[in-house]
Amino acid sequence: MRARAPLPALAAWAAALVAIWLPGWPFAPVLWAAAVLALGAAIVFARRESRHPLDGWLPLLALCLSAAALVSTTVAVQAPQRQPVRLLAAAEDGRPVALSGMVLSMPQAQSSAFGFGDATRVRFALRVESAQESRAGPAVRLAVPVRAFAEPPAGSASLEIGTRVSFTARLVPNGPGEPDAFRAYGTGPLSLDASPPWYLAWAAELRAEFREAAASLPGAGGRLLPGLAIGDTSAVDEGLDQAMKTSSLSHLTAVSGANCVVVVAAVMLLGAAVRLRRGARVALALLVLVAFTVLVTPEPSVLRAGLMAFIVLIGLASGRPGGGVPALGLATLVLLALDPWLASSFGFALSASATAGLLLLTAPLATALGRWMPRPLALALALPLAAQLACQPVLIFLTPTVSLLGVPANLLAGPAAPAATLLGLLGCLLLPWLPSLGFAVIQIAWLPAAWIAAVAQTITGLPGARTPWLDGLLGALLLAGASALALWLLLRGAGRRRRMRTVPATLAALALIAGVGAYGGALLGTGVVRDWSRPADWQVALCDVGQGDAVLLRDGGQTALIDTGPEPAPLGACLDSLGVERIDLLVLTHYDRDHVGGLDALTGMVETALVGPSSGPRDERLLAPLRDAGVPVQMATRGRQGALGGLSWRVLWPATDDGPLSTGNPGSVVLAVEGGGIRSLFLADLGAESEAALQRLEPLGRVDVVKVAHHGSSDQDPALYRRLTAGVGLIGVGADNGYGHPTSALLGMLEESGTRAFRSDLHGLVLVAPRPAGGGGTLRVWSERRGD
Repeated sequence: MRARAPLPALAAWAAALVAIWLPGWPFAPVLWAAAVLALGAAIVFARRESRHPLDGWLPLLALCLSAAALVSTTVAVQAPQRQPVRLLAAAEDGRPVALSGMVLSMPQAQSSAFGFGDATRVRFALRVESAQESRAGPAVRLAVPVRAFAEPPAGSASLEIGTRVSFTARLVPNGPGEPDAFRAYGTGPLSLDASPPWYLAWAAELRAEFREAAASLPGAGGRLLPGLAIGDTSAVDEGLDQAMKTSSLSHLTAVSGANCVVVVAAVMLLGAAVRLRRGARVALALLVLVAFTVLVTPEPSVLRAGLMAFIVLIGLASGRPGGGVPALGLATLVLLALDPWLASSFGFALSASATAGLLLLTAPLATALGRWMPRPLALALALPLAAQLACQPVLIFLTPTVSLLGVPANLLAGPAAPAATLLGLLGCLLLPWLPSLGFAVIQIAWLPAAWIAAVAQTITGLPGARTPWLDGLLGALLLAGASALALWLLLRGAGRRRRMRTVPATLAALALIAGVGAYGGALLGTGVVRDWSRPADWQVALCDVGQGDAVLLRDGGQTALIDTGPEPAPLGACLDSLGVERIDLLVLTHYDRDHVGGLDALTGMVETALVGPSSGPRDERLLAPLRDAGVPVQMATRGRQGALGGLSWRVLWPATDDGPLSTGNPGSVVLAVEGGGIRSLFLADLGAESEAALQRLEPLGRVDVVKVAHHGSSDQDPALYRRLTAGVGLIGVGADNGYGHPTSALLGMLEESGTRAFRSDLHGLVLVAPRPAGGGGTLRVWSERRGD
């Protein structure tokens, strides 16, 4: 009976996904008709004297169909309002639109890759309430969910949930199944129209005080603490966020049912201590629960946890307390009925999956593991294992990898999480009234927060932290099937002492072994097993894109791409192989096809772009897709500089000292990058004359990595490579390219300067990682193939 409770919610979830991905289909009438038929059949069977096996299932089927029909009806009603015709037309024509609305999420800092005066952009959820295509045109009243990317308001004003803003933006429509209807790329800074209303303002002030106090604490612990205590991850940088995800600890920074349980339990215990009646205790707990939900921001996972706790409290007040599984099912169903697009929210899916795993799998797993280990250890292992088994098929859609160290990471970090959460929340509440005491409590909370961050960063750097897996729906289904089969084998003997039936168990075990063996063979055949030896901390990557350049730089969770190669497919394959989903800085050195032909592989991924000088309308047309998507595009000239994570970069060429900028190969962008223990120089397609001019302008010294100019052509200045004395030379070149690249003359220059050449035609993908800890030794270089 317990296992049937979530079925209506699952039916509603499936119906929501189908309805939002296939708009225009008449799902609602069909489902309502089926629900009525199932209900009628249930009534007929209930009136019969003889019992039938369907008697217990027909009412449940009718309920599931009704839930699916309700959600489908909501989609049919809301879908036309999400993407109005006027906004779609403006997006298609690339016309800017003046938008105004309410901020619905905490703004997250975006691309800081440009360090030469560009304002840092912020990303946030916005409910657009009015839109105006021109100053003279009428304002249209709307209620459209948008993901906004814009410059923050000038001055010291800060954005908080509930703030009303206005700005001019270019719109890009999302697919029908996306939680947000549009992406809005601002063309200027935001304007603040109104502060949050009073019922949200108190929480905004409290969060701001807590963020300020936590920011004064050192290291990753100070950045992580607001997320652990109140779910505010605005201070978590890309590097720490990626470490938390890789180590399967990101759930600790999302407010969940556990946080709500702690808050509600504390209130109920306090009420019992002062001898309040049950009704008064429940009413007080409900009030505190609402306030807590506002404080920790109403994200999808928070809404699910808060509504689930609300349902449990109402059950207690009525004297009929229910279990966690029915409360989870009802909370999920209610939220999907209100907003069916939550079904495609990964945050909502992970929150619900983790809770379901904990409720349904923890006790059986602890019992099964208890056969081989002490009960406390079995329970400690069962908790993270249940959550990971439930969440992993969903995570495959985000990144096609499986965490091998997630359970050990949770065992190490898990005990510290409640302490950081409770102490951090207590310190947050004390700050306005007793600032000194509140900050002292926050300082104590920093200790477990710093421990959790250290665990995440350590686990991320270990080999095997992530194992490649098939991506997409097939990969998720394969992993879910393998997990289900493994669970069945493990739990089958846990609930009874008699021996399992030999034949079915043996067949299941053989099927599991055969499936895993077949998949392992496929991995071996595609070289994925070799990928396990890749350095997890690589900083420079030379992609194998044929006769062309595509080089990645990475640090602190931020990624830059220098050129795109000649075709989208090889670049896309390289990015997928390395798990790169966002390009914080795209550098297009010049406009030859072998450097910009793969641009289509980056649709929707680029935050900012730095480009070489244009030679005319053709080059401008190549940049049009970036500008239409709202990507800031800046021209690279000598002296421009910026940061990428902990790396600093500077443009050395083209120069304006001797007149107009050159274009093509002589004017291609040269970038110097330093940080993380590596100094690199990327020479684009310079020839000997431009290289000599560069040396006259710039006092070049020794570097660790050089991206060899023009795919290894013979038009090179030997003095430049002698001056650089790089340890590693990267050459982007295609096999049998017809140009004779790299030439023997160039290879001789590298050999003379002590530079070891790594060529994409021979070595495939090449990764360069910093020297081992301590600073000694040489750079670590990994290549997909052994080369020559």
